[in-house]
Amino acid sequence: MAKKNTAKEEVSVMRPGFLALADFNMDQTMAEELEGLEGGFDRVKIPAGGATMFELPGDEADEPEGVKEFSAVILYHHPLQQYYATKYTGGSNPPDCGSFDGIMGEGEPGGVCANCPLNQFGSGENNSKACKNRRRVFLLREGELFPLILSLPTGSMKEFSRYIKRLLSKGRKSNSVVTRFSLKKATNSSGIAYSQAQFSIDRPLTSEEQILITKLSEQVKGYSRTVGFDMEEAAEADVPFVDPETGEVIPPLQ
Repeated sequence: MAKKNTAKEEVSVMRPGFLALADFNMDQTMAEELEGLEGGFDRVKIPAGGATMFELPGDEADEPEGVKEFSAVILYHHPLQQYYATKYTGGSNPPDCGSFDGIMGEGEPGGVCANCPLNQFGSGENNSKACKNRRRVFLLREGELFPLILSLPTGSMKEFSRYIKRLLSKGRKSNSVVTRFSLKKATNSSGIAYSQAQFSIDRPLTSEEQILITKLSEQVKGYSRTVGFDMEEAAEADVPFVDPETGEVIPPLQ
């Protein structure tokens, strides 16, 4: 009996594309293997200052991999808004007010995000917003089983919105294709450079892959509410060097 299971696992790993998901249940695996351990997904990082290399988690925890582009399926994405009343000084404290849907804020002041004065340009330092707006994207690369998280900053939101609209105009959803992610150096009207994410279709999923991806997307959507505001996002939200046009974090020496 044990030999049959082992053989099945070996065949699963060798399947092309995303077909290895046929024998994978994220919720069950996380419950069994990560019980008592620190959970969460690894992250894809976008550099500041116009650099065009993503930072992906490497095989070694302290050795990230720098790549100019990569491909993955967008499993799920949602707005992420956070407001800290005082300057972030470290730790994993949640924001004073936050939102996982970009519609209603929870905390102080709370309420409808669109009407909140803290969600307007000019309410924060350097004419930025006091409430920082990002978009959290859950990704899955071919050959992997656990998703990655990409937190898109303000300056990449417009490109992401255009890409999603292009997909919808063709009757496709973001989790029905493999997306190619890349970066380009953009410059605002003040001459400040920042890194802007770019998106394009790599290939459509096969019908068999789509069934498996849809199942995982539903699991990720349910899990997304348990992924809080982590230290990295909190630190970025309170850096004073913010481009007033894009909301991008700019290095002090830029």
